[in-house]
Amino acid sequence: MKTQEIATNLVNWCKQGDWQRCYQELYSPNVVSVEPGGQTPVVEGMEAVQKKGEWWEETFEVHSSSVSEPTVADNWFSVKFDMDTTHKPSGQRSKTSEIAVYQVQDGKIVKEQFFYDMLDA
Repeated sequence: MKTQEIATNLVNWCKQGDWQRCYQELYSPNVVSVEPGGQTPVVEGMEAVQKKGEWWEETFEVHSSSVSEPTVADNWFSVKFDMDTTHKPSGQRSKTSEIAVYQVQDGKIVKEQFFYDMLDA
């Protein structure tokens, strides 16, 4: 798949809430995921990325979310995510925005990196 096709599929499937399909069809088994902070700012491999996604779903209740159309440049693309969530353990509700940047090689996403402001604890 070309970068534009991967980017379009990721956006469409995210809009449908089909994260698992993204993982199964678009990601390399050796994907690297980078966050701006937290206990595990870098995870490597599909299993670790899926566990990170499962943790997020267990930790946050999503009231609404949106994803922008992708911006593509060669083997890179970015999208903006807006979310209204509640942190289940604390009950704190917040609205957040983040930019996700993806790198594509050999028809698969090999790296994802998220940029957002850290919420005060």
